Amino acid sequence: MSHSNKIKLEGVIPATLLAFDKDFQIDEKSSRKHIKTCALTDGISALTINGHSSEVHACNFEEQKRILNFSLDEIGDIIPIINGVYADGSIEAAKIAKMSQENGASALLCFPPQSMSMGGHLRPEMALEHFKRIADVTDLPLICFNYPSSGNLTYPFETLLKLFEIVPTIKAIKDWSNDPMLHEKHIKTFQNLSNPVNVLTTHSSWLMSSLVMGAKGLLSGAGSVIANFQVALFRAIQKKDLQEAQKINDQIFPLAQAFYSPPFLDMHNRMKEVLVLTGHMKEAVVRPPLMKISEKEINNLRKALKQSGLK
Repeated sequence: MSHSNKIKLEGVIPATLLAFDKDFQIDEKSSRKHIKTCALTDGISALTINGHSSEVHACNFEEQKRILNFSLDEIGDIIPIINGVYADGSIEAAKIAKMSQENGASALLCFPPQSMSMGGHLRPEMALEHFKRIADVTDLPLICFNYPSSGNLTYPFETLLKLFEIVPTIKAIKDWSNDPMLHEKHIKTFQNLSNPVNVLTTHSSWLMSSLVMGAKGLLSGAGSVIANFQVALFRAIQKKDLQEAQKINDQIFPLAQAFYSPPFLDMHNRMKEVLVLTGHMKEAVVRPPLMKISEKEINNLRKALKQSGLK
Protein backbone atom coordinates (compact mmCIF):
# COMPACT_ATOMS: atom_id res chain seq x y z
CA MET A 1 0.00 0.00 0.00
CA SER A 2 1.52 3.32 -1.06
CA HIS A 3 0.85 6.65 0.60
CA SER A 4 2.74 8.64 -2.04
CA ASN A 5 -0.31 10.67 -3.03
CA LYS A 6 -0.72 11.98 0.49
CA ILE A 7 2.77 12.05 1.94
CA LYS A 8 3.79 15.44 3.25
CA LEU A 9 7.53 15.91 3.41
CA GLU A 10 7.45 18.05 6.53
CA GLY A 11 7.34 17.70 10.30
CA VAL A 12 9.24 15.00 12.19
CA ILE A 13 10.54 12.06 10.14
CA PRO A 14 12.65 9.55 12.11
CA ALA A 15 15.22 7.40 10.31
CA THR A 16 15.17 3.94 11.85
CA LEU A 17 17.97 1.62 12.96
CA LEU A 18 18.46 -1.98 11.92
CA ALA A 19 19.01 -4.88 14.31
CA PHE A 20 21.52 -7.62 13.52
CA ASP A 21 22.19 -10.92 15.25
CA LYS A 22 25.64 -12.08 16.40
CA ASP A 23 26.35 -13.46 12.92
CA PHE A 24 25.69 -10.03 11.40
CA GLN A 25 22.48 -11.23 9.77
CA ILE A 26 19.37 -9.03 9.85
CA ASP A 27 17.36 -9.68 13.00
CA GLU A 28 13.95 -9.19 11.45
CA LYS A 29 11.90 -9.66 14.61
CA SER A 30 13.86 -7.07 16.56
CA SER A 31 13.96 -4.68 13.59
CA ARG A 32 10.19 -4.92 13.11
CA LYS A 33 9.64 -4.19 16.80
CA HIS A 34 11.87 -1.10 16.62
CA ILE A 35 10.21 0.18 13.43
CA LYS A 36 6.74 -0.34 14.94
CA THR A 37 7.70 1.58 18.12
CA CYS A 38 8.94 4.52 16.01
CA ALA A 39 5.86 4.44 13.77
CA LEU A 40 3.52 4.64 16.75
CA THR A 41 5.16 7.84 18.08
CA ASP A 42 2.40 10.44 18.20
CA GLY A 43 3.01 13.35 15.83
CA ILE A 44 5.53 11.97 13.31
CA SER A 45 4.79 12.41 9.58
CA ALA A 46 6.64 9.49 7.99
CA LEU A 47 9.43 7.01 8.64
CA THR A 48 12.69 6.55 6.73
CA ILE A 49 14.31 3.15 6.22
CA ASN A 50 17.46 2.11 4.35
CA GLY A 51 19.27 5.25 5.42
CA HIS A 52 22.61 5.93 7.13
CA SER A 53 21.08 4.97 10.44
CA SER A 54 20.16 1.48 9.22
CA GLU A 55 23.67 0.92 7.82
CA VAL A 56 22.48 0.95 4.22
CA HIS A 57 26.13 1.06 3.11
CA ALA A 58 26.54 -2.47 4.47
CA CYS A 59 23.31 -3.95 3.04
CA ASN A 60 23.07 -5.35 -0.48
CA PHE A 61 20.18 -4.82 -2.92
CA GLU A 62 18.27 -7.95 -1.87
CA GLU A 63 18.58 -7.01 1.81
CA GLN A 64 17.39 -3.47 1.14
CA LYS A 65 14.38 -4.87 -0.70
CA ARG A 66 13.67 -7.25 2.19
CA ILE A 67 13.92 -4.40 4.74
CA LEU A 68 11.46 -2.32 2.69
CA ASN A 69 9.04 -5.24 2.40
CA PHE A 70 8.99 -6.20 6.07
CA SER A 71 8.74 -2.53 7.08
CA LEU A 72 5.73 -2.05 4.81
CA ASP A 73 4.22 -5.26 6.15
CA GLU A 74 4.72 -4.05 9.73
CA ILE A 75 3.72 -0.37 9.47
CA GLY A 76 2.62 0.33 5.89
CA ASP A 77 -0.96 0.94 7.00
CA ILE A 78 0.12 3.20 9.89
CA ILE A 79 2.46 5.69 8.26
CA PRO A 80 4.12 6.47 4.90
CA ILE A 81 7.59 4.99 4.36
CA ILE A 82 10.50 6.81 2.71
CA ASN A 83 13.10 4.46 1.26
CA GLY A 84 16.77 5.37 0.89
CA VAL A 85 18.44 5.25 -2.53
CA TYR A 86 22.11 4.70 -1.77
CA ALA A 87 24.40 3.68 -4.64
CA ASP A 88 27.73 4.69 -6.11
CA GLY A 89 26.40 4.35 -9.64
CA SER A 90 23.33 6.07 -11.10
CA ILE A 91 22.14 2.95 -12.94
CA GLU A 92 22.07 1.02 -9.64
CA ALA A 93 20.34 3.97 -7.95
CA ALA A 94 17.62 3.89 -10.62
CA LYS A 95 17.21 0.13 -10.05
CA ILE A 96 16.69 0.75 -6.29
CA ALA A 97 14.26 3.61 -7.02
CA LYS A 98 12.17 1.46 -9.39
CA MET A 99 12.08 -1.42 -6.89
CA SER A 100 11.03 1.00 -4.12
CA GLN A 101 8.04 2.27 -6.09
CA GLU A 102 6.98 -1.21 -7.22
CA ASN A 103 7.05 -2.45 -3.62
CA GLY A 104 5.07 0.44 -2.13
CA ALA A 105 7.40 3.15 -0.78
CA SER A 106 5.87 6.65 -0.58
CA ALA A 107 8.98 8.75 -1.28
CA LEU A 108 12.71 8.33 -1.84
CA LEU A 109 15.70 9.74 0.02
CA CYS A 110 18.46 10.07 -2.59
CA PHE A 111 22.04 9.97 -1.29
CA PRO A 112 24.92 11.52 -3.22
CA PRO A 113 27.02 8.81 -4.87
CA GLN A 114 30.35 8.30 -3.08
CA SER A 115 31.88 8.19 -6.58
CA MET A 116 31.49 12.00 -6.60
CA SER A 117 33.62 12.46 -3.49
CA MET A 118 36.76 13.54 -5.29
CA GLY A 119 35.34 16.76 -6.65
CA GLY A 120 31.82 16.03 -7.86
CA HIS A 121 30.75 19.46 -6.62
CA LEU A 122 32.78 20.89 -9.53
CA ARG A 123 30.75 18.86 -12.05
CA PRO A 124 27.08 19.80 -11.56
CA GLU A 125 26.16 17.69 -14.60
CA MET A 126 26.96 14.58 -12.52
CA ALA A 127 24.27 15.44 -9.97
CA LEU A 128 21.78 16.28 -12.72
CA GLU A 129 22.40 13.01 -14.53
CA HIS A 130 22.09 11.02 -11.29
CA PHE A 131 18.72 12.55 -10.38
CA LYS A 132 17.39 12.42 -13.94
CA ARG A 133 18.04 8.68 -14.08
CA ILE A 134 16.14 8.21 -10.82
CA ALA A 135 13.24 10.47 -11.90
CA ASP A 136 13.00 8.62 -15.25
CA VAL A 137 11.94 5.39 -13.52
CA THR A 138 9.71 6.71 -10.71
CA ASP A 139 7.19 9.47 -10.12
CA LEU A 140 7.59 9.25 -6.33
CA PRO A 141 8.54 12.49 -4.54
CA LEU A 142 12.30 12.72 -4.08
CA ILE A 143 14.32 14.09 -1.16
CA CYS A 144 17.78 15.29 -2.12
CA PHE A 145 20.32 14.53 0.60
CA ASN A 146 22.66 17.52 0.69
CA TYR A 147 26.04 16.85 2.36
CA PRO A 148 28.25 19.36 4.25
CA SER A 149 29.26 22.41 2.23
CA SER A 150 32.88 21.94 3.26
CA GLY A 151 33.17 18.57 1.51
CA ASN A 152 33.42 17.25 -2.03
CA LEU A 153 30.07 15.45 -1.85
CA THR A 154 28.02 18.62 -1.50
CA TYR A 155 25.68 20.08 -4.12
CA PRO A 156 26.46 23.82 -4.28
CA PHE A 157 23.59 26.30 -4.01
CA GLU A 158 23.41 26.96 -7.78
CA THR A 159 23.52 23.22 -8.54
CA LEU A 160 20.56 22.64 -6.20
CA LEU A 161 18.50 25.36 -7.92
CA LYS A 162 19.26 23.77 -11.30
CA LEU A 163 18.37 20.32 -9.95
CA PHE A 164 14.97 21.55 -8.70
CA GLU A 165 14.26 23.12 -12.08
CA ILE A 166 15.20 20.06 -14.14
CA VAL A 167 13.80 17.41 -11.77
CA PRO A 168 10.48 18.82 -10.46
CA THR A 169 9.73 15.66 -8.45
CA ILE A 170 12.38 16.78 -5.92
CA LYS A 171 10.05 18.00 -3.17
CA ALA A 172 12.47 18.34 -0.25
CA ILE A 173 16.11 18.40 0.74
CA LYS A 174 17.62 16.68 3.75
CA ASP A 175 19.94 19.52 4.61
CA TRP A 176 23.24 18.65 6.19
CA SER A 177 25.09 21.68 4.83
CA ASN A 178 26.59 22.09 8.31
CA ASP A 179 26.84 25.82 7.68
CA PRO A 180 24.21 27.88 9.54
CA MET A 181 24.41 30.82 7.15
CA LEU A 182 23.96 28.63 4.06
CA HIS A 183 21.30 26.53 5.81
CA GLU A 184 19.23 29.68 6.42
CA LYS A 185 19.69 30.70 2.77
CA HIS A 186 18.38 27.27 1.72
CA ILE A 187 15.34 27.66 3.98
CA LYS A 188 14.50 31.17 2.80
CA THR A 189 15.09 30.40 -0.90
CA PHE A 190 13.95 26.84 -1.54
CA GLN A 191 10.74 26.96 0.51
CA ASN A 192 9.66 30.09 -1.41
CA LEU A 193 10.25 28.84 -4.96
CA SER A 194 7.23 28.70 -7.29
CA ASN A 195 7.54 24.91 -6.98
CA PRO A 196 8.56 24.90 -3.27
CA VAL A 197 11.18 22.50 -1.97
CA ASN A 198 10.90 21.85 1.78
CA VAL A 199 14.01 21.96 3.89
CA LEU A 200 14.17 18.98 6.27
CA THR A 201 17.02 19.65 8.62
CA THR A 202 19.33 16.89 9.70
CA HIS A 203 21.40 19.17 11.93
CA SER A 204 20.44 17.16 14.98
CA SER A 205 23.52 18.37 16.86
CA TRP A 206 22.02 21.92 16.81
CA LEU A 207 18.40 21.11 16.08
CA MET A 208 16.64 23.93 17.91
CA SER A 209 18.63 26.68 16.15
CA SER A 210 17.95 25.05 12.81
CA LEU A 211 14.20 24.73 13.38
CA VAL A 212 13.95 28.31 14.62
CA MET A 213 15.30 29.43 11.22
CA GLY A 214 12.11 28.06 9.68
CA ALA A 215 12.92 24.58 8.36
CA LYS A 216 9.68 22.79 7.43
CA GLY A 217 10.75 19.66 9.27
CA LEU A 218 13.54 17.30 10.24
CA LEU A 219 14.76 13.92 9.08
CA SER A 220 17.10 12.35 11.57
CA GLY A 221 18.54 9.11 12.88
CA ALA A 222 18.18 10.47 16.42
CA GLY A 223 14.44 10.22 15.77
CA SER A 224 14.87 6.47 16.17
CA VAL A 225 15.57 7.13 19.86
CA ILE A 226 14.04 10.50 20.78
CA ALA A 227 11.22 11.04 18.27
CA ASN A 228 8.89 12.18 21.09
CA PHE A 229 11.36 14.93 22.11
CA GLN A 230 11.71 15.99 18.48
CA VAL A 231 7.93 16.19 18.02
CA ALA A 232 7.58 18.25 21.21
CA LEU A 233 10.38 20.61 20.12
CA PHE A 234 8.98 20.98 16.61
CA ARG A 235 5.50 21.76 17.96
CA ALA A 236 6.80 24.30 20.49
CA ILE A 237 8.68 26.13 17.72
CA GLN A 238 5.62 26.04 15.44
CA LYS A 239 3.67 27.67 18.27
CA LYS A 240 6.52 30.16 18.81
CA ASP A 241 6.70 29.06 22.44
CA LEU A 242 10.38 29.76 23.10
CA GLN A 243 10.26 28.86 26.78
CA GLU A 244 8.79 25.42 26.07
CA ALA A 245 11.24 24.87 23.18
CA GLN A 246 14.22 25.69 25.41
CA LYS A 247 12.93 23.32 28.08
CA ILE A 248 12.71 20.42 25.61
CA ASN A 249 16.03 21.35 24.06
CA ASP A 250 17.65 21.12 27.50
CA GLN A 251 16.47 17.50 27.64
CA ILE A 252 17.79 16.73 24.16
CA PHE A 253 21.15 18.43 24.78
CA PRO A 254 23.01 15.70 26.77
CA LEU A 255 22.05 13.01 24.25
CA ALA A 256 22.89 15.17 21.22
CA GLN A 257 26.31 15.87 22.74
CA ALA A 258 26.86 12.13 23.32
CA PHE A 259 25.54 10.96 19.92
CA TYR A 260 27.46 13.45 17.80
CA SER A 261 30.83 13.50 19.52
CA PRO A 262 33.90 12.37 17.54
CA PRO A 263 34.17 10.06 15.75
CA PHE A 264 30.98 11.17 14.03
CA LEU A 265 30.62 7.81 12.24
CA ASP A 266 29.70 6.14 15.54
CA MET A 267 26.50 8.16 15.99
CA HIS A 268 24.10 5.36 14.99
CA ASN A 269 26.28 2.85 16.83
CA ARG A 270 25.62 4.92 19.97
CA MET A 271 21.90 5.14 19.22
CA LYS A 272 21.71 1.34 19.09
CA GLU A 273 23.43 1.12 22.47
CA VAL A 274 20.84 3.54 23.88
CA LEU A 275 18.05 1.29 22.59
CA VAL A 276 19.72 -1.59 24.45
CA LEU A 277 20.08 0.51 27.62
CA THR A 278 16.39 1.47 27.48
CA GLY A 279 15.26 -2.11 26.82
CA HIS A 280 14.13 -1.54 23.22
CA MET A 281 16.72 -3.74 21.51
CA LYS A 282 18.37 -7.00 22.63
CA GLU A 283 21.92 -6.23 21.53
CA ALA A 284 23.78 -3.55 19.63
CA VAL A 285 25.47 -5.36 16.76
CA VAL A 286 26.89 -3.32 13.88
CA ARG A 287 28.30 -4.63 10.62
CA PRO A 288 32.00 -4.10 10.00
CA PRO A 289 33.85 -1.93 9.26
CA LEU A 290 31.77 -0.30 12.04
CA MET A 291 32.87 -1.63 15.43
CA LYS A 292 31.22 -1.84 18.82
CA ILE A 293 31.94 1.15 21.04
CA SER A 294 33.86 0.92 24.33
CA GLU A 295 32.40 0.32 27.76
CA LYS A 296 33.54 3.83 28.67
CA GLU A 297 31.41 5.29 25.88
CA ILE A 298 28.43 3.16 26.89
CA ASN A 299 28.77 4.62 30.40
CA ASN A 300 28.74 8.11 28.92
CA LEU A 301 25.49 7.22 27.17
CA ARG A 302 24.05 5.98 30.48
CA LYS A 303 24.86 9.36 32.04
CA ALA A 304 23.36 11.25 29.09
CA LEU A 305 20.17 9.19 29.35
CA LYS A 306 19.89 10.05 33.00
CA GLN A 307 20.49 13.76 32.38
CA SER A 308 17.84 13.72 29.65
CA GLY A 309 15.38 12.14 32.05
CA LEU A 310 14.95 9.03 29.92
CA LYS A 311 16.34 6.54 32.43
